[in-house]
Amino acid sequence: MSELAELRQRLARIEDERAIERLIASYGPLVDSGSVEATAALWSQEGTYDVEDWQMRGRADVAAMVGSDAHQGLIGRGCLHFHGPAVVTVDGDDAVAVCESVLVVRHESRNVVARTGANHFRLRRIADRWQITARVTRTLDGDAGARELLTTGIEGR
Repeated sequence: MSELAELRQRLARIEDERAIERLIASYGPLVDSGSVEATAALWSQEGTYDVEDWQMRGRADVAAMVGSDAHQGLIGRGCLHFHGPAVVTVDGDDAVAVCESVLVVRHESRNVVARTGANHFRLRRIADRWQITARVTRTLDGDAGARELLTTGIEGR
């Protein structure tokens, strides 16, 4: 491979990693602003979101969650979904990413950490943009399953 071809390949990988990092970082501001369609558009049409005992299947389910009275009430009282930096592994048009997250909610005139999470993403380049095909979030409460999400994500699996 020529030096120029190698540089192009490396740049393409960095651009893919950055696009995925930006997608994941967009979730918090979008969901906290109540942007139903923009949040749902982070997922592929059939993408899944498994958070504890709640299974969302497809964009419509994600949109329904963001538009729900429960979520709208949460953001109406004040909340913050923060995702730490993502570690991304790209393999062609597929990728795996992992990050930790914090949910802060407003309670009795102060902010309180409501949940800390381990987040494992599977992504695919579809129609020239990265989309989430599967996201699994587990509470970091000492459970081995949450730690396993972090480990497999760091390993790119």
